[in-house]
Amino acid sequence: MKKKKKFLIRSLRGLDWLNFFIADVQTGVGPFIAIYLAGENWDEQLVGLALTVGGIAGIVAQTPAGAIVDYIRSKRALVAASVISLALCSLLIALFPSFWSVMTVQVLIGAISSIFGPAICAISLGIVGYKLFDARQGRNQTFKSAGNVVAAILMGIIGYYLSNRDIFFLVAILAIPTILMLFLINPDEIDYALARGAKSDHDDGKPARARELFKDHPLVIFLVCAVMFHFANAAMLPLLGEMLSKGRGQSSMMFMAACVVTTQFIIALISSWSGRKAGTWGRKPLLLIAFGVLPVRGILYTFTDNAELLVAIQILDGIGAGIFGVVSALVIADLTRGTGRFNLSFGAISTAVGIGASLSQVVAGSIVRYYGYSSGFVFLAAIALAAFTVLYFFMPETHTIRRRSENHL
Repeated sequence: MKKKKKFLIRSLRGLDWLNFFIADVQTGVGPFIAIYLAGENWDEQLVGLALTVGGIAGIVAQTPAGAIVDYIRSKRALVAASVISLALCSLLIALFPSFWSVMTVQVLIGAISSIFGPAICAISLGIVGYKLFDARQGRNQTFKSAGNVVAAILMGIIGYYLSNRDIFFLVAILAIPTILMLFLINPDEIDYALARGAKSDHDDGKPARARELFKDHPLVIFLVCAVMFHFANAAMLPLLGEMLSKGRGQSSMMFMAACVVTTQFIIALISSWSGRKAGTWGRKPLLLIAFGVLPVRGILYTFTDNAELLVAIQILDGIGAGIFGVVSALVIADLTRGTGRFNLSFGAISTAVGIGASLSQVVAGSIVRYYGYSSGFVFLAAIALAAFTVLYFFMPETHTIRRRSENHL
């Protein structure tokens, strides 16, 4: 018994640090790409196009990625292969920043990154079960955000004192400890059926099909809300980075690092709290907070061009992203409990996120190009307000759904 408990504790610690280091790797191929490409004389439209291409690849890959996570028992091997591929992509960006090479790599990054979300949630659910999943998801997000903070600081320093290109070499190096953390997780601790939301005692072993998701009306409503939320949210930080980079040279990377650090620091603070409160308050009140701060953030960006104030506004980004990152997975777990389609549904939600994010980049980039940054931020704020409205009037409280399900088990 003591030996089993020791292995479980080691697996949970491995999961903590896996979230930390995966965040390090993904941060390097995330918001810093916009500044890197701007430094290579790409205009706003081309930067938006490059980010959109990656988003479209993610859209195509997310739902199949969730299905793959459902089918594959070796979650650790799947994550390891994805980390290695992402490291290779970062090297290609650093060594060959031409138009077609960047576009190709963005497609690969979009597809590869789609694996991490459902895979880590599946491992978490398979280890701790539904009863502890709220707290575990909050802990995952805390370590992920802490990793983002450390990575952003390192990359900001490297971008300022060395070069923007060296950031992508750091990503390749960080892939090594990420893979090592996988070895701490004992595969025997992961319940395969539970990891995809199935009932171990009433399960035929066959994951659900994608078309079955559209029969679940609350899940479809949440898909719509996720699309609108990320349409409004995704372009804000890249646009802010581009705005801060105007006439600031290498210091622009430090400003972007400050933005990312501010956001991720707040996420790290709020994630565990969100996991705890989601079990007592319910899911919807927390989601309303996350959706409510987004239009406020968009409008505030139009009131100042002071770098310090703009960075401070990122506190709202941390609140919204921190709550959504935790609670969205809990909503999916509520709605798919006992169905065997948790990861498939997670992939579908990620597809919705990708749709919103990719459209956001190209539409907002075009608006900024012709009408200026203020118009772009006002447009995104209006979409965010519409998302809040849909959530408030049409999305049910899913925590009560799970409680009713538990009463029937």
